[in-house]
Amino acid sequence: MALISKKKRIFPISPGLRRYLIKYSREVDIPIHYHELLRYSSSIALYDSKEQDTLWETVFYDQSDREEIHLNVKKIYALLKAGGDMSVMEHLYVDRIDLCVYGNTQPFRVRIVNRINDNFDYFYVKNADASRVYGLEFEHLLSPNRISYLVHQNTLIEEHIAGIPGDLFMRAHMTDPHLNPIRLAKEFVKFNERCFVRLLGDMHSSNFVIDVTPDFEETHYRIRAIDFDQQSYEGKKSIYLPQYFKENNVLIQLGMKYITPESMAQYQKEERALIATRLKSSRQGILDILRSMEQDTISLPENITSLKIDLAKHYGNDKFLDCKNMGQIMKTSLEQLIKK
Repeated sequence: MALISKKKRIFPISPGLRRYLIKYSREVDIPIHYHELLRYSSSIALYDSKEQDTLWETVFYDQSDREEIHLNVKKIYALLKAGGDMSVMEHLYVDRIDLCVYGNTQPFRVRIVNRINDNFDYFYVKNADASRVYGLEFEHLLSPNRISYLVHQNTLIEEHIAGIPGDLFMRAHMTDPHLNPIRLAKEFVKFNERCFVRLLGDMHSSNFVIDVTPDFEETHYRIRAIDFDQQSYEGKKSIYLPQYFKENNVLIQLGMKYITPESMAQYQKEERALIATRLKSSRQGILDILRSMEQDTISLPENITSLKIDLAKHYGNDKFLDCKNMGQIMKTSLEQLIKK
């Protein structure tokens, strides 16, 4: 089983990564920053519809601050969703701002509501962590999912990724008569492969969501990561394989029941081929982000040494042993796809 024993360090945005963010329009001047949201005067625990503690707290601001803060977070929403077109703000209001006190970066979650039809959306304001930014960018470039995020100075703005939390899905939806266990098991195999190739760690059931799409004949599933803090940080190979987390046992057992070893190998090859195609179509972006990553510090020396030994053994490729940092390990991992 995979186990993370120590809390991950937060790494600042390096000059090289900052240049990348500017070049690809991820660095945008925003009207309010993370530290300004910390000026709340009080908070209360947030409970869900079943009166269960969500581990989030709704925060409240003094009247003198509230109007300005709400106006500025609406401006951020316009930047994130409409490219800065402020006309979208006309019918929006800030319903709630929540703080996750147990998360690594202690993010704020902003709930935005359209007063005409009561439709709502969320986005997140976080302390910028280089690992997370690399994780978001690799998700955007190498996965089937597009990611919208912005960075300014030490603040990171992220869109909300919709889906049923993995742990909730396993508790409440596995007995659904419309569940397609074979398709779900196949998607978990493909998700497992995506995480391993791009070295995204800690994908236990609380860190991904399951997006369910009913079709006219079948139900389709996509598993999407929602936490990118553990991008290329840990030193154990198992941390980058969701199949080794006990929290994912329900999906693991589903695969053991419905997926043969031959089918599993086929799905793994299919996913690697898809990632290779994305790699080629986003070649310049990948080269630029890897160049930044190779010059950056986003892990500990002992983690780098341990991981490159694990991967050299796994792939039978001694080139991993020559890697000096996580950027070089990531580059070598992606080169495996081109070789195949």
